[in-house]
Amino acid sequence: MLKLTARQEQILNLIKDAIQNTGFPPTRAEIANELGFRSTNAAEEHLQALARKGVIEIAAGTSRGIRLRDSELAGAMPNQQLALPHPALMQLSLPLVGRVAAGSPILATEHVESTYQVDPSLFSAKPDFLLRVRGLSMRDIGIMDGDLLAVKKTDTARNGQIVVARIGDDVTVKRYVKTSSGIELHPENPDFSTIFVNENEADFALEGLAVGLMRSW
Repeated sequence: MLKLTARQEQILNLIKDAIQNTGFPPTRAEIANELGFRSTNAAEEHLQALARKGVIEIAAGTSRGIRLRDSELAGAMPNQQLALPHPALMQLSLPLVGRVAAGSPILATEHVESTYQVDPSLFSAKPDFLLRVRGLSMRDIGIMDGDLLAVKKTDTARNGQIVVARIGDDVTVKRYVKTSSGIELHPENPDFSTIFVNENEADFALEGLAVGLMRSW
């Protein structure tokens, strides 16, 4: 790997921090805002330079299409093994969850539409299942209707992380924020409203954290 400039190191660390904290890389706009760039073009130029130096990979056509190469991925996730087996031996078998019936576990047999064999290096942490996204409430961070969200099962989350939550009869994907007065589930689309819940409510539960995204088209 070629030597990075101080600014490139700064952007690389920003990407690692975003993946650790939220499960997703930052957008160009978020990088520009964090580092005081006047436009997203400056962020894009630095990302392209990082890609040329073999540190990241960039997927065209998506605002968060930034993927750390294996050597940097290990640095972003210290618990991951640096020496990885052949990709063919690493395939995960993940159930795809579609519509979820009220009152039953999210991984109940009747919810599983199919099973996908996927490369675990696509995700920021090992997922337990894929959830088919419904609607456009998270559109502005690139999570679209019909996408397959990789989810790691957990009942806890940190502020700012993208979570899958169950509220009554609904399962929703939102950005998690805990305050002194309760829990706020924020959409990433101004056409949708924030959901306010009490964490002790019987009909509220965290189902997991988003750790990656797959697009089925």
